[in-house]
Amino acid sequence: MRNVMRLALIVGGCTLANLSYGQQAFKDCAAAFVGNKMVVNEYSPRGTCKLPATSTGKLTVNTVELSSTESKAVDPISFKIAIRDKATQTLVLYSKEAFKQVPVQKVLAKCHKGDHIVLLTLDKSYALPHNEILVQ
Repeated sequence: MRNVMRLALIVGGCTLANLSYGQQAFKDCAAAFVGNKMVVNEYSPRGTCKLPATSTGKLTVNTVELSSTESKAVDPISFKIAIRDKATQTLVLYSKEAFKQVPVQKVLAKCHKGDHIVLLTLDKSYALPHNEILVQ
């Protein structure tokens, strides 16, 4: 009887832990920045991300504080980078390394006009809806 109670407590505890863990997904908004400027032109479903091939500065992904007047970077988060080829739509990992910041010139050096820089978060608590940046 004692073992049955222990097993029931363990199963109940695991179930509650899984439920609370599942509620943590995508709780923080994040956006890509080059320097202190957010890459997406509008943080909404209509927003687009474009970057001239001549851009300079540090590429980062940060949690954001959104208001009707401004979008402010708060905390940097770790991310990986992939490049989607324009012609074949093939996605290639830029580096195995996770970044908190990277010179955007280094990433753009591996891109051609029309490619997309794809940013991948490493933690599912961050929502990054504008994760593809068109290279112009």
